[in-house]
Amino acid sequence: MVASYRRARREEGRIQEPRVTADSREGVPQLLRGLVPAGAPPARARGRRLLRAVLLVPVIVVALVLVLALVYRALTPPSTLMLGRWATLQPVTREVVPLEAISPALVQGVVASEDQRLCLHGGVDWDALWSVVDDEDGPSRGASTVTMQTVKNVFLWPGRSYLRKALEIPLALMVDGVWGKRRTMEIYLNVAEWGEGIFGAEAAARHWFGKSARDLTKGEAALLVAALPNPILRNPRRPSRAMRALAGRIQRRTAGIGGLSQCVRP
Repeated sequence: MVASYRRARREEGRIQEPRVTADSREGVPQLLRGLVPAGAPPARARGRRLLRAVLLVPVIVVALVLVLALVYRALTPPSTLMLGRWATLQPVTREVVPLEAISPALVQGVVASEDQRLCLHGGVDWDALWSVVDDEDGPSRGASTVTMQTVKNVFLWPGRSYLRKALEIPLALMVDGVWGKRRTMEIYLNVAEWGEGIFGAEAAARHWFGKSARDLTKGEAALLVAALPNPILRNPRRPSRAMRALAGRIQRRTAGIGGLSQCVRP
């Protein structure tokens, strides 16, 4: 009945069947192409590309740090604090010297005060670290080895936080394998801060005592080590009573350090 009705209406000329021409067939895809940009990837493909880019970032960072660590086996790097001062046009005083040109008393004092298990761990002192994790104070106190402090100075930023500590750990494990203990100590003693704009043992010895790092006495070395936790406020040349007491304790520990510093001796 419907077909008969449509035929009757067509015969009367009251309606006409729409005509599909070649031009109209071509117009539909042209219209769709105007709505969707040419070459636009599907949403799923864009998501995969974004995920690959996100995953690629840490890989690039790790590769860059590894390349720098290999370069720093031969070239002593600046610290991030030094880079920051250079970037803000502030003066930096440093003279790079080999470990042999630094007083053994300073090397042993750093081991005695900062990391007595330096020669025993692989960059991270796990026993000390877990004791800090269990402590309610968390990363606000201790547990940083000389290796971790060197990594912080060279690759990371100052300040204490769980994020920085989390980054220190894998980096310390890596550089311990790449640099070894002696090179790590050598870099540390050439990038450590010992006053406003004063970096490294040689610059510190000349600034505070007017002599080279090679000629430091045991007492002077102990005072420099005592200044390390707060180098801006502690003055090795005019130490406070508390700083003198700390230096005395460091000197006594150094006397009994024995073979604990064997791995970093010249």
